[in-house]
Amino acid sequence: MNVRILDEAEQDLIDGFRFYEVQDSGLGEYFLDSLFSDIDSLHLYAGVHSTHFGYNRLLSRRFPFAVYYKIEGETANVWAVLDCRQDPAKIAARLTEPRTR
Repeated sequence: MNVRILDEAEQDLIDGFRFYEVQDSGLGEYFLDSLFSDIDSLHLYAGVHSTHFGYNRLLSRRFPFAVYYKIEGETANVWAVLDCRQDPAKIAARLTEPRTR
């Protein structure tokens, strides 16, 4: 399975990096390493995760983040990487808004 990180998800990762880097120098890099490891696991495990708002949801192993993706053909497209600590209504609004690639 191919994995593609779409622009919005890439921006989510950058935002998460910035947040954690402010908390402690080097923590942002650890955040990215951890999330990319989780995303890389989609090469083998795409499609086994539960569905929320029409997306499969992979929960990160080390940070309170969720990776939302859709399988289209032989590709798992990562649409969002969201902090699970935010208001659930905000998550729902982000995932249900109309989007284009």
